[in-house]
Amino acid sequence: MYHLAKGVYLELTRKEEYSCLILGLDNAGKTTLLEKLKSIYNEGRSLSPEKIVPTVGQNVGHITINNMNLKIWDVGGQENLRTLWKSYYAECHAIVFVVDSTDRARIEECRDTLRTIVTHQDTEGIPVLMLANKQDRDDSLEVEDIKEIFNKIAEHLGARDSRVLPISALKGTGVKEAADWLTIRLARNKQYRPPDKR
Repeated sequence: MYHLAKGVYLELTRKEEYSCLILGLDNAGKTTLLEKLKSIYNEGRSLSPEKIVPTVGQNVGHITINNMNLKIWDVGGQENLRTLWKSYYAECHAIVFVVDSTDRARIEECRDTLRTIVTHQDTEGIPVLMLANKQDRDDSLEVEDIKEIFNKIAEHLGARDSRVLPISALKGTGVKEAADWLTIRLARNKQYRPPDKR
């Protein structure tokens, strides 16, 4: 009887969890974004910006936004690590693609990388949030210019939810708005890709 009661209790207390991937080229600000999300939603428990180093492999964070539990995977963006990204696609519920708005030399590479992501069969139908990071810097491209460059892959996004938003992961500008957009789309897409139970 104890095991039955325990099993029922565990089933009733399990929480829904959504997995989100933070992807982008190296030095786009992915880890800074993850740490800023943790500092906003986990009562300040995060690394300070000066302690953030390039990700080799992955970082994982757990946060709760609007009563929604998120497991956030920040995966290294170096070219030799990008082949590993696809191993996460089937399990993720959304993709956050971070663009370094100051890296004009690699903006086309960013676009081509995002095209590879959204055309993979395992990402079909999941929301894609593209963040134009480093908007606090004077040398950053305007969001409208970035949208224009990325419009060339719009046909590959299909009917899925997608958006481009300006942020500064370092200063936190736009991060809450991005998180709100993400949680709304995860809930909306629940029938297509149900959350995990933890």
